[in-house]
Amino acid sequence: MQFESFSFRHSKVILKEDKFITQYNELMSIIKSISDEELVDRHVSFGEEDLMRTPKSLSKAINELLKDRFTENEWKSEHDAGIFQDSKYQGETWRLDFAKEDISVEVGFNHSSVIAWNLIKPVLASELNHIEKSIQTKIGVVITVTNEMKEKGGFDNAIGTYEKYLDYLKPLNNILTIPILIIGIKPPRSFSIAHHQIAPRKKIGQVIYY
Repeated sequence: MQFESFSFRHSKVILKEDKFITQYNELMSIIKSISDEELVDRHVSFGEEDLMRTPKSLSKAINELLKDRFTENEWKSEHDAGIFQDSKYQGETWRLDFAKEDISVEVGFNHSSVIAWNLIKPVLASELNHIEKSIQTKIGVVITVTNEMKEKGGFDNAIGTYEKYLDYLKPLNNILTIPILIIGIKPPRSFSIAHHQIAPRKKIGQVIYY
């Protein structure tokens, strides 16, 4: 996949330091390694047995492919990536999508109302806290989609995009105390997703090749 990125608090410079560079290169390779063909195959596979199960967007395909790649490279994911040890602070709200050594990763294809929280979670994972930690990182990465990918990838209009994440950095500047790299996935080169009505209340994402 192609992407653009924004360096908050000099994250790109810091990630290229000796103690971070191996993880950083691995992260970049994971994203770049996902091809258009893989996106199409994974997206179409959801509807192979029942067309109604075909998602409207590429969100599920990207999420699953990223999870496959990260876990293959021994990154903690979901249930293994809880920020805190306290049983009161478990579940999706209090866990990262992926983490490895010094880097915590959030994948944000959800509603724009959770942009701030997606940015804050890597801070919680990196800063000292009164609650005992399960994960202690130093740098955050947020992976989302650009406005163009939102349109061409069939995403809902209400999702938080790369451009919206950048808008949040200024008002949250004093809260976001760690370096964070914001990554915006660009549209595929060879195809787009068009919504196709297959039932009165059901639309699916149809692959349209250029």
